[in-house]
Amino acid sequence: MAYHSTEFDSGLGRFAHNLFGALRGVLSSIVKTMIVSSSYMGRVRKVQALQAKTDEELAAMNIKRDDIVHVVFHDLYYV
Repeated sequence: MAYHSTEFDSGLGRFAHNLFGALRGVLSSIVKTMIVSSSYMGRVRKVQALQAKTDEELAAMNIKRDDIVHVVFHDLYYV
């Protein structure tokens, strides 16, 4: 018994599959970038809020003005 397919593979299906795969990769990268960016923006706002405090308020929190960035970003790098 012989099998016969009525489908014609012009390569268009593979092209569309590859195109949508590439598009999915690009969109995934954009979403990841937005998530990381929002995380950093929250930290930047925290730095700005700490910088707006007086030296007395920072001293009550045991933070020196020069160490604000180190306190906020302590888990991202080691100096």
